Parts: sequence; structure tokens; C-alpha cells
Amino acid sequence: MKGFIQTLKNIWSIKELRDKLIFTFVLVLVYRFGTHVSLPAINMVEVDNILDIYKNNGGNQQATGLLGLLSSFTGGAFSKASIFALGIMPYISASIVVQLMGLAIPYIQKLQKEGESGRKKVNQITRWLTILICLIQAPAYLTSITQVFLPIEQFRTAYLVDPNNIFLFWIPSIIILISGTIFAMWMGEKITDKGIGNGISILIMVGILAGFPTAFVQEIGVQMGDTGKGLIMMFVEVLAWLLVIILCIMLTVAVRKVPVQYVSRTKSGSLRSITNAARQYIPLKVNAAGVMPIIFAQALMFIPGLLVRSETTTNTFWAGFSQVFSWQYNLLFAILIIVFTFFYTAITIPINQMADDLKRNGGLIPRVKPGKETADFLDDVLSKITLPGAIYLALIAVLPAIVKIIGLTATDKFALFFGGTSLLIMVGVLLDTVQQINTYLLNHHYDGLMQSRLSRNPN
Repeated sequence: MKGFIQTLKNIWSIKELRDKLIFTFVLVLVYRFGTHVSLPAINMVEVDNILDIYKNNGGNQQATGLLGLLSSFTGGAFSKASIFALGIMPYISASIVVQLMGLAIPYIQKLQKEGESGRKKVNQITRWLTILICLIQAPAYLTSITQVFLPIEQFRTAYLVDPNNIFLFWIPSIIILISGTIFAMWMGEKITDKGIGNGISILIMVGILAGFPTAFVQEIGVQMGDTGKGLIMMFVEVLAWLLVIILCIMLTVAVRKVPVQYVSRTKSGSLRSITNAARQYIPLKVNAAGVMPIIFAQALMFIPGLLVRSETTTNTFWAGFSQVFSWQYNLLFAILIIVFTFFYTAITIPINQMADDLKRNGGLIPRVKPGKETADFLDDVLSKITLPGAIYLALIAVLPAIVKIIGLTATDKFALFFGGTSLLIMVGVLLDTVQQINTYLLNHHYDGLMQSRLSRNPN
């Protein structure tokens, strides 16, 4: 505990790091404040009442499940008809599209290799694509809150203007939703440039964490109630949740180190012996795809729900694909994650380029010939570690359904924090942020040592 307090003091003593943390904290507060500012045409009090009635009186499980999951990424802004209802997700979608375009469009590939200037142009393309996606998602969102969440005529009091009026409701609301996403995107970029950590990821993480206190309190209330299992069960849940976090950390940081030897040269240009060469390694991540396979699979899982939407009963095999915690839904979800993990890893890890770079820089893998054999060796290693990584990722993704089916948790909201995209994003962002803070602390310590040494020996 003393070490932790001392670390906090060290962080606060570094002015640059302190300013970055304060800047990040202020922008996060602005983002959270915006999630509670509703669209001008919506009465938030009535919206909250309608959502409660809709969920308690036979609301579609597909809507309360998948749409609730989407709302968690925006910190509840999606379900609150907020100016940040679309959140930062259109920017994430645009970034994924641009990344995939880089594999097929030579112009994007050229920009990605031009360094800083190319990166700025790619970012500009991503911003324009974000606006285009918002132009599609904003009307779709407004349609959902007028036809899905507010289907009953007596609840029309939630609208301050006629929801069918194009000029008073639709056009202003679309402009505000697009502006909210652009502003959130700007804040994320500013956090990355002047704050600490990846700004876009931090905004997503904050949105996810915003729902945790409410979910935890609800879980305690149910478990401590008349139908609950008591304090012991709550203690077991917390221990299980901490264990899942440890498993997520292990998946995030796990790497397979492929040893590499770089042959050095003498001043005359002749090669030194390999035994005296510099020894390094190539870190191949067990989960090189990150959370992208889950995001891709989650996007496709809306399709089965739409196909079975016309079902009149929930006791059929096909109707299970529209229920987030059903075994049918999660089995298909896990299969899609494994498939997308291999796909995304194959298109994002440049095996041939890595082999060519090694050969060009005088590097070689022991007992493997440079060139094609090196590429084949790296591809074989990557395939072997990707399979268990994909299964591991799929298991974590469906873990909320597992804990719900076995009865470990009493509420759906708390079950969602036992795995899935939410927990993986939180773990990844926190690890990255802590790593950046540690880098600042180490650099400050190194500078201090150098200054102390120079003061003792100015010559």
C-alpha cells in the first residue's frame, strides 16, 4: 500500500504527467456531461419512464439485449436520446473500414507508408468517412426511438415537437447527432495528443464503466433480497469476476517470442561470426486481432435476430438466435469469433514483409533459411498460437452467457461485465494507460539520475 501511495506521489510530482492527467480527466468529464444532455426535441423524463415500462411489459429481448449492449459502449447515451447517442462508434467503424481498404486500395497503402504526412491524410479520410456513416446511423437511430422505444400512442408526450416534422425534428436532430460524434471524435484525438493514453479507447472505456456501479448495486440488491442467495454468493461473484479479469490480462499480454539473430559487421565490412551477433526476438501476440473479431461477429449477430423477429413464440430453436443469453446465440457467436480471428490476423500481420525485412537487415531465425522459409516458419508459428488464442477469445466473449445460465449472477447487466467486448476493452485500455504512465516515471527517474551525475562530475 505504501508503494502504491508513493507511486501516486511520484505521478503528481511530474508536472508534464500531472498536466496530461488533468487534461484527460477534464475532457472525460465533458464527455460524460454530454451523455446526459438530451436532444432538444426529446423530454428525457418521459423517455426514462417509457424505457422502464417497455422493458417491464414484454419488451423485445432482442432490443433490450443487443441495443442495451450497444448503449453500454456510449455510457447510456444511446438509450437516453443524448446528443452523444451515436458515441464514438461511427469513428471506430470508419477506422476499421479504412484499415481494410488499405489491403485492397493501392492509394491507401501508399499513404500508410508515407510516415507522418500519410498518417494525417489517412486520418482525414477516416473523419470524412465517419460523417458519412453518421448520415446513415443518425436517421436509423431516430427511427428506432420513434418506432421501437416509443411505440405506444399515450407516450407521445416524450416529444416536444411533432416527430413526423422533417424541419423541426428530423433535420435538427440529425445535425446534432452528427455534431456530437464529431465533437467526441475531436475530444478523443485531443486526449491522444495532449493527454495520456489512446483518447478514443478511453472514451469507450469510460462509457462502459459508467454502467458498472448501477449494475453492481442492482446485483447486491437482488442477492441480498428475499429471492437472493446472500452475502456469500456475492463474495463468490466478486472473486469470479477478478479471476476473469486476470484471464483477460493474460490473453492481452501473451506473446510467443521467436528468437532472431542479427549479424553485425566489422569496420572493414566483413561479417562477424553469428555467435557474436546481437540476439533479439519477434513478439507474436497470441491474440493479435484484439477485440476486432468480437466487434465483427457482434455486427453480424444482428442478422439472426432480424430473421426471427416475426416469430410468435420463444420456445423454438430458431427463436433462440435472437436471445443474447441463449446457447444457440452464443454457439454461433463463438464460431464467428474464431473464424474472424483467423481472418483478421491473416490480413493484418504482414508475414512476408516481416521475412523480407529480416533478410534485408541481416536478421535470421536460428535453423531457418532467410526468405520464403522464414515466411513459412512465421506463418506456421502464428497459425499454431492463433487457434488457442481464438478459442480463448471466444470463451471470454460468451462468458457472460455462461455465468448467467449457471446462475452465478442474478441480473443481466452485471453478467455482461464477466467478459465480452466490454471487459476486454477495459483491460486493454487500462494496461496501455498504465504502461504510458510507467514510461513517464522511468524517463523522469533516468533524467534525474543523469542530472545528479552531471552535478557531481561537470567535466
